[in-house]
Amino acid sequence: MTTPPGPAPLPGPMTPHRIVTAPDLAPPSGYAHAVVATPGHTVHLGGQTALDHTGTITGSTIEAQFDQAAANIVSALTAAGTTPAHLVSVLIYVTDVPTYKAALPALTPLWRKHFGRHYPAIALLGVTALFDPEALIELVATAVIPTPT
Repeated sequence: MTTPPGPAPLPGPMTPHRIVTAPDLAPPSGYAHAVVATPGHTVHLGGQTALDHTGTITGSTIEAQFDQAAANIVSALTAAGTTPAHLVSVLIYVTDVPTYKAALPALTPLWRKHFGRHYPAIALLGVTALFDPEALIELVATAVIPTPT
């Protein structure tokens, strides 16, 4: 029995920044060990939860809330004049780490929907609560808009 091939690689670079894989660390999967940002303007995004445009938390699952929080990150990036390709780091805060880990198969396509195939430096942090009691996840990100050459 053979394994079917995975999706074909997309053309072009994932990001203008240099992704670093440290040879003495375990191979990264779904994150980068380090990202060396190209010279440019740094954009620090405030934490984004599953708040919709009315200020209400939407979704009751980690997947639904991740989808909205990621869309909010993209909206903030767009407003700042940049794209997900310029992300250099993302901090993911969750109120239930085991639930997040169990949801990874469903979260991967949501990541690609909003951020493409680029995985910046990422950390997952378990917290006891977020600002909004209904929030299960919060994303905090940093992007660097490259200086035109």
